[in-house]
Amino acid sequence: MGANASSMEQSDPNGLLLSPSLKAKLSDIPESCVALVLSHLDPPEICKLARLNRAFRDASSADFIWEPKLPSTYPYILKILLQDEPFTPLGKRDIFALLSKPNSFDAGTKEVWIDKKTGGVCLSISWKAMTITGIDDRRYWKHVATDESRFQTIAYLQQIWWLEVVGDFKFQFPVGTYSLFFRLKLGKATNKRLGRRQVYASDNIHGWDIKPVQFQFTTSDGQHAVSRCVLDNLGSWVNYHVGDFIVEDSNALTRVKFSLTQIDCTHSKGGLYVDSVLICPCNLGKNVVDLCCRP
Repeated sequence: MGANASSMEQSDPNGLLLSPSLKAKLSDIPESCVALVLSHLDPPEICKLARLNRAFRDASSADFIWEPKLPSTYPYILKILLQDEPFTPLGKRDIFALLSKPNSFDAGTKEVWIDKKTGGVCLSISWKAMTITGIDDRRYWKHVATDESRFQTIAYLQQIWWLEVVGDFKFQFPVGTYSLFFRLKLGKATNKRLGRRQVYASDNIHGWDIKPVQFQFTTSDGQHAVSRCVLDNLGSWVNYHVGDFIVEDSNALTRVKFSLTQIDCTHSKGGLYVDSVLICPCNLGKNVVDLCCRP
């Protein structure tokens, strides 16, 4: 009995005996102290700790934790997503949760989201928001429904002599450096599969090995990038890195005009899927780049 009692007692550094009821618990930490600790962590770590107990969960909802993790332009992003629709005011944690998922706008032709770890703003633009030579002529193009695209549809080029894919957008980006990519694939889908992967045929691929495709963009403040690349990746989606641009004023709209061209009319070209254009912070772009084209 005495042994059991003594084993339940603990001593503080001064040698005084403490009863089990005085033993410190996580739930005893003041909520304000927990919130202060959480403010120094990144969002995934905060969410993990919020599952420990009620005290951590309640502390994790403090606005001062999430405000610095949101992009500086989040009010603008909310405005274009919600437009004039009435909505219940959200806390900063709920705003972060909303924006960390892909959100479509502009009639479903664009999606915006923020990176869950860094809060960096990413933007994807469907081929449907671009001007494409002959896109409505079924002799040249097919519109293909697929789950391989976040927009659930891609454009397939059967054959054409003059190819131009042109886009133009305005967006309020936070200050930083951004990369722009074209997402493309060579080949034609067959009815065959290798496991879960679709098998693509090379029968209709032609014209891409004769002259390189030219990618370029210009921004409203005069930045310009040009790159060229011979397309040769059969059956795989490739993010072709066009270049980087710098945003210095987060309060101003940045306008970007971009294009993909192959306008040598001495030969036709075909067998190309066009999905979208991706714009993301340069540090995140290092994880998505598949091919850097030469200037």
